Amino acid sequence: MARPRSFEGRVVKAGAAGLKRRGEFLAAARSGMKWATPGVVVQARPWTAAECDARAAERISVRVGFTASRKVGNSVARNRARRRLRAAVDACIAEAMPAHDYVLIARTQTVDRDYDRLLADLAEALRKAPRPRRSGRGDGGGAKGRAPAAAVSAPGAVGDGNA
Repeated sequence: MARPRSFEGRVVKAGAAGLKRRGEFLAAARSGMKWATPGVVVQARPWTAAECDARAAERISVRVGFTASRKVGNSVARNRARRRLRAAVDACIAEAMPAHDYVLIARTQTVDRDYDRLLADLAEALRKAPRPRRSGRGDGGGAKGRAPAAAVSAPGAVGDGNA
């Protein structure tokens, strides 16, 4: 008995749905969870408890969005970059942490990068992006060149030992 032609070779991603609205992309950017590789930049945002409950009913475990800016190239190059990222997600979605939104941002190398290297870049980024970033300075981050408010003290202030 022959299998139906419409299902031959088709990969069905259970539980994956795409990000579509601008606000969803901006929320992922604001989360501060990001990892960049030569082939792709991945931003991640964990779901709230309410989102987890709502999406559990729909059996969604991970949502993914794709973007390619004009820096990547003309429309042909941007569409190719998005198609390559969609294909790479099919292969690497197991690396993603459940209950997260992921935004995959194409880079100029996404278009021409060797596919195996693109897969390795995406797998690394999906593993590392959901971690919150540490500032590395121990002061809680902040803008460059400005001292944290707690570190600024005037002479004669309480607790500086000059009273």
